[in-house]
Amino acid sequence: MGDLLNQRRAYSNHRVGELQVGLDSAEHICAGKACVYTTGSFGRGEAGEHSDLDLFIVSLTTDDDPPESKLGRLDEILIKADLIECTRKLNFPEFSGDGEYLFRHSVHQLVDSLGKRNDDAENTFTARLLLLLESRPLLGKDAYRIVTDNTIAAYWRDYADHKNDFMPAFLANDILRLWRTLCINYEAGTFTEPEEEKAKRKLKNFKLKHSRLLTCYSALLYLLYIYEKRKTVSPEAAREMVELTPTMRLEFLLDQKDLAPVHGKLSLLVEKYESFLRTSNQSKKVLVTQFLDKDQAKNLLLEASQFGDLVFQVLADIGKTSRFHRLLVV
Repeated sequence: MGDLLNQRRAYSNHRVGELQVGLDSAEHICAGKACVYTTGSFGRGEAGEHSDLDLFIVSLTTDDDPPESKLGRLDEILIKADLIECTRKLNFPEFSGDGEYLFRHSVHQLVDSLGKRNDDAENTFTARLLLLLESRPLLGKDAYRIVTDNTIAAYWRDYADHKNDFMPAFLANDILRLWRTLCINYEAGTFTEPEEEKAKRKLKNFKLKHSRLLTCYSALLYLLYIYEKRKTVSPEAAREMVELTPTMRLEFLLDQKDLAPVHGKLSLLVEKYESFLRTSNQSKKVLVTQFLDKDQAKNLLLEASQFGDLVFQVLADIGKTSRFHRLLVV
């Protein structure tokens, strides 16, 4: 990895550490009941000085029927109050949507909503996928492990009958669904007039085709490689994938000697991603100004397109038209 990624990881660790020190009371409340995990640039270990803090709160549940949250409503309010107070004290940006997305789910909801119509509407789909693709525990690490293991188990529910040839099709389809949903939301939620709105649209496109694309496809590349290597993907392999950030998954692939023919493209992916991080580490106002310049916007969007082309090439090189690769394409 390059110096920039190492610096970003160090910065992310430092800022998350500061938060954890200031959240002793919230940590005590979470113990044995719930977890709080960060996603976005802090979850990916690539935060910069302009990065927002994206959080999810997930509670454990009782064995009752129906299951009840172990985190009471008053304790939930106290945790949120601590989060707001601490992030303000440490000069983090305000939570987006005036705290609209600082919402508590339960592990039962994350798992039970799989494949159901309410999955999107209740935001459990996003909470569940980002948990597996780009999360980092902030509070309640033991509960975080339980939530993650239960979520993986839900996707691997048929593993016992297919231990020697398990293809993680269920999870792969949900990852692809997340990527397509992000693309659709981008198309539906952006505007072409006036010029500043067009520039914001291009900026969102630029970020989508780098960070969000890598979040989704680094996981697919990892799972695809494991399947090609072992002819199966165990829940333990999925757990190992979850513990790696998107860029660390690229590092993992670069460490595999049998992928030597693909190392050049993987290294170029890392290089291009660092270039994206360098470009995007500015205030939104400055970035919008750059995208108001047609020549700059054209060059930056070309970079985004080339990044996607490279991910496609690596996917094809690792997949080698296997059954799993075919599932990802058709």
